Formats: sequence, C-alpha cells, structure tokens
Amino acid sequence: MTTFSDLGVSPDFVAALEARGRTSPFPVQALTIPDALAGRDVCGKAKTGSGKTLAFGLPVLERVKTAEPRRPRALILVPTRELAVQVKDELAPLGEARGTRVAAVYGGARMETQIKALAKGVEVVVATPGRMIDMIERKEIFLDDVDQVVLDEADRMADMGFLPQVEWILRHIPGQHQTLLFSATLDGVVDTLIKRYQADPVMHEVVSEEVTVEQMQHRFLAVHEMDKVKVAAAIVRGTNRTIVFVRTKRAADRVASDLRREGVEAESIHGDLRQSHREKALKDFGAGKLHALVATDVAARGIHVDDVDVVIHYDPPEDPKDYLHRSGRTARAGESGVVVSLVLWNEELPVKRLLKRLEIDQPIVEVFSNDARLADLAGWDPRDDSAVA
Repeated sequence: MTTFSDLGVSPDFVAALEARGRTSPFPVQALTIPDALAGRDVCGKAKTGSGKTLAFGLPVLERVKTAEPRRPRALILVPTRELAVQVKDELAPLGEARGTRVAAVYGGARMETQIKALAKGVEVVVATPGRMIDMIERKEIFLDDVDQVVLDEADRMADMGFLPQVEWILRHIPGQHQTLLFSATLDGVVDTLIKRYQADPVMHEVVSEEVTVEQMQHRFLAVHEMDKVKVAAAIVRGTNRTIVFVRTKRAADRVASDLRREGVEAESIHGDLRQSHREKALKDFGAGKLHALVATDVAARGIHVDDVDVVIHYDPPEDPKDYLHRSGRTARAGESGVVVSLVLWNEELPVKRLLKRLEIDQPIVEVFSNDARLADLAGWDPRDDSAVA
C-alpha cells in the first residue's frame, strides 16, 4: 500500500497526518502529489469528496516560502465561503508543524479581522474571488510574491459566474508561478482556464468517483403528515450524522426547530442565515456535536463533510439528478450510506416516477414513528414481503 512518505511528503507532515488518522493517501492524492511536489503545473479531474484538499494542500505547504506582511506566497481560490473555511481548517493544523500560517479570506465575515491576519504575514491565503478582489483594490494584499496558485472546484466557480473575477485575479499575479487546478469537469470554460493559465500541465483523472445508485441503500417510506417529523427524528437518533433535505429556507428553519423539539440536536443551514451561524453549524456537524443538518439544495453545495451516515429527503426531489446529487453526500470518499425518502400520500405518484427513472426496484413501505426498523434502516430489505407493513 502506498504511503504519504512514498509520495515524497516530509516526515513532519507525515507525523501530523498520522496524528489525525490519515495514514494512506486517496487515489487523487497518490496521482497528483509527486508531480505537484516536483513543481509541475497539475490539472486534476476529481469530484468533491475525493480528497482534493490534501492533494493540493500538501504540495503547497511543502514548497511555500516565508511571507512578508500582506504578501502571501500561495493563493488558493475556492467558490464558496464554507469551502474556504474548510480548506483553511484542514491545512492550518498541518502548517503549524513548521510554522506555516494559513488564513481564509471570504465575504460575509468581518473584513477587519482578515486584514489584521494579512498584516501580520500569512504564507497561504484561501480565498473566495469577490473578497480577494476587495482586498487587492484596498491594497491590503499584494500578489507580487505569489509563486503557487490553486484553483479548487473550477467548474463550480464557472457555474456560479465567478470566472471573470478569477481571471481578473490571475492577471494580477506577475511572474512565474505553479498553478494547480482541480475540477469535476475539464471541458468548456474550464478548458479555457487550463490553456490560458497553466504551462504544460500534467493531467490526472480519478475515475469511478461518480456517485451511482448502486453505491447507496435506498429506503422509500410512506409517512403521515402529523407523524413525519417524529419519523425523521427516529431515523436521526440511530445515526451519528444525518443531512435532511428540504425545498425552502423557511422549511429548513421549521424542520430544524421541530427536530429539536423531538430531542434531536439539529440546525438549519441556508443563504439567509448569518455566516457565523452557518460556520458554527458546519463545524459542530463535522465534529459530531450536531446529529442533523437541515439544508436546502443551494446551501448543500457548501457542505463538505465525510462520514454522513444517512441522507433524508424530507421533501423528495422530482429530478433524478437532484436525487443523486443530494444522496451523494452519504457516498463520499469511497464510503456508502443509506438514503431515505419520506413520502406523503399526495407525493407517491411523482416518487414512483422517480423510482422508475432511477431504475430502483423498491416498494414504498408505510411506517410510523414507533417502528423499530427506523433505528437501523440498513438492517432490513424493503423488498422482503415480511418487511412490508
């Protein structure tokens, strides 16, 4: 089995990784780290949840030089505030192994705090494009010393309309520098980025990261309106981490509140909440202090947490792509999980259509909140006649 040492990672970082339970690299790390350590431009095609943060983070931390105040040596651009925080939280403890400072710069948080960090001197800056441009224009940060650039989730930055800002930033980085680009897709505008801003990049692709129906266990439960929250609560109690999907921001707040009334540690996450609230909810969820995170589809883009046991479609999606995208939260980093759809009487027809389009052969099983099977959804097969209530 390949180790981080085999890839060329230094002993101090290997020890720091082992202290956090990371002993063997994921495929994307094994493929890209040696080339990135050698100083090559690297282009990695890999999905969210494949271990990309260490794939670019370790080479950046290995090669980064000491920074002067307001003049970072490495810049990591990411599409969302949540991802900026998560990348920083993953890399900062490793950086401490050799006194390398990592800071996150993103909108929705106090600019003064971020400016103070930059003024003290930071080697690695993880930033969203909008806030980074603000900092450059205010002359709070200068990119003249940057010799490592990372574009993480380039396809999502394109989808969210950030490419003009990304290119504006890249044009403001003078001189020679290494560029590492990671994206789930490499065609279209992402290909334009590669051609414009990378020099003879080494191309690596991690295959079989696409979440499939077969990677998950599916349960479709017919529930009654008055019992629905109690069913969800019973499911959550049997897990460590559950993400509950709803259609609207208002529903997210309501369902989180209802779950708390049922004695479940739950918080909502959506775009109308303060950034500090969202960060705390994500941090607590990742640390296991929160058992349930209630999210809208849009907010879920910022959730990058491994070891999610169950995904509950509290409001079932109508589109198979949405079903797989939501459900994939429980099939990250090679793990499999359980996906539950709660179905009211008036939702049965569209859910049956969804099942047909997904080619899932399963009945919709009626349950009540006192059903013992809810504590271990993976432990019974709904296709078994004896399992059908």
